[in-house]
Amino acid sequence: MSKTILFIHGAWLTPAVWQPWQRRYEALGYETLAPAWPLLDRPVQALRDAADPALGTLTLGRIVDHYAAIIATLPEPPILIGHSYGGLVAQMLLDRGLGAAAVSISPAPAAGIKPGPKAFRAALPVFLAWRGWSRALRMGFAGFARDFANGLDARAQREAFERHVVPAPGRIYYQSVLGIGSAIEWSKPDRAPLLLISAEDDRTVEPGMVRQHYDRYRASAAQTELKSVNGRGHWLIADRGWEDVADTALQWALSSQAQSRSDIVQAAHAT
Repeated sequence: MSKTILFIHGAWLTPAVWQPWQRRYEALGYETLAPAWPLLDRPVQALRDAADPALGTLTLGRIVDHYAAIIATLPEPPILIGHSYGGLVAQMLLDRGLGAAAVSISPAPAAGIKPGPKAFRAALPVFLAWRGWSRALRMGFAGFARDFANGLDARAQREAFERHVVPAPGRIYYQSVLGIGSAIEWSKPDRAPLLLISAEDDRTVEPGMVRQHYDRYRASAAQTELKSVNGRGHWLIADRGWEDVADTALQWALSSQAQSRSDIVQAAHAT
């Protein structure tokens, strides 16, 4: 059973958002890693002051390749935990046969997943931005407060924005909408276990979008589960009660691995 956990952050954020999770898991004896996306391995203020121009053309494929290369250096397949676009990356890594299990929290849409009206509104500034498919874009505070951190009070929203929000590549949004480089083999039978988590009040990745992922995975015999967190928005990994989400993710990952191992043993005895 894997004791290594790899965290994958989403767009507009850096690995710093996972630090409380890392401390919680490391206190339980787990090894954790939270690498940055390519071109984002710098402090938040440095990224805000001068984002790398190449960030605008960063693709999902390059992000997935980046994490695949990191996984290749590890002594064991890790548990993957990703949020938003990090959740989609976690699913794509699992699709490649990487990872012992994955928890995909409010995942960005894979190819074929249709956004809801609130999610479309949240993403609209990206698509209205001039040459948004080839630039590093910035999220305004108003959009963050309305669509990311709608569960926080005004002061906490401002603090979270200043502490975490950085430029992001517009291109990955186009990849999701157009289905370019964001496909998943939904029916893959030998995929590792996957948990999808949705947030009831999420305006960036509406619960129905996560349900669409789950419904498509029904074509596979691989273990897939869906859980919903009530009263939370897209910021559920850092919002009040994030500990409950973290504990749910870890407990599920451990039990799913145990179940997977039991199924393998039973299948071996049957033959």
